Amino acid sequence: MRKLYFLLPGTDGKFACGGLWVELNTIKLAQQFCHADVVTYRQRESGKLFLDDVLKEKNLDDVIFVISWGFDVAKLARKLQPHNIVYHAHSAGYKFKLPANIPIIAVSRNTIGYWGQHSPHSLIYYLPNQIGNQFQNLNIQRDIDVLIQARKSSEYLIKELIPALQQQCKVLVVDSYVEDLAKLFNQAKVYLYDSAEYWAQQAVSEGFGMQPLEALACGCQVFSSINGGLSDYLDPGFNCYKIAGYSKEYDVKRILKALEHPSYSIPEHILAEYRIENINQRLQVIIDELNDFFDHKMHYPGNIKSLTKMRIAKLRTKSIFDKLRKKYFSK
Repeated sequence: MRKLYFLLPGTDGKFACGGLWVELNTIKLAQQFCHADVVTYRQRESGKLFLDDVLKEKNLDDVIFVISWGFDVAKLARKLQPHNIVYHAHSAGYKFKLPANIPIIAVSRNTIGYWGQHSPHSLIYYLPNQIGNQFQNLNIQRDIDVLIQARKSSEYLIKELIPALQQQCKVLVVDSYVEDLAKLFNQAKVYLYDSAEYWAQQAVSEGFGMQPLEALACGCQVFSSINGGLSDYLDPGFNCYKIAGYSKEYDVKRILKALEHPSYSIPEHILAEYRIENINQRLQVIIDELNDFFDHKMHYPGNIKSLTKMRIAKLRTKSIFDKLRKKYFSK
């Protein structure tokens, strides 16, 4: 069983984001099945390995490097090219390509679809992000009508929809770190999330979208965009509402109606996919398969033709000629 080295630029506040928390949590889960450590590569940190030092070791065949930081992936893949590499893919759309010798672990089916198209000869696995068991409906009194987290929210949400709602109900806008998010979700009746505009500006996708799922688990009614990884589990009309639907007035009407007649809850079998029991089972299978693949890779080269632009052009040309031949010369 090889060691897993999870590469992160750093782990302090400067790098704080959802992707960092996911990687740190994945490391904890992986440590149940094998040796797993953080390796930083932009800054040295006390008590943690540093990539340049690790690469000075003579034999790294017993190591798998897990890369994940989107904007650094292409550079790290080149730097680590002789070694065993896995890409833990969150957001999609960074426009780099990966060779078939780098397996991909995707956090959403949306991301699986992206890499299934762009890297068709790579091994691809699905490992959804985990929601903690603290995210559950406590059936307590909800004294917040509408809850919004300002980060990643659209201009429409902040500047148009919220002011309109504030005239008719109790709205709480959170723009700082929340210590107990599960408690806050249990205090709210409706949660609004609209990240499509934010991710369009970043030119990459919403990798997973943890907060709407956590809010649903806590019994909130969710109005959300359905971009990227959110489409994995959000089902408008059945477990959520699509936000920014046609007009501000229509959004206000639907939100006020939801406050009067709460009706949505997410089935437990949907949540089970994101609970630790399922994540552990999937992770153990994936780690076993990765070790088997890298054993094979040591002795056999890859030999499936890459789907390059040149090859696609040749295949299209061949297809056109085949159709013309069939049309004009088959009679």
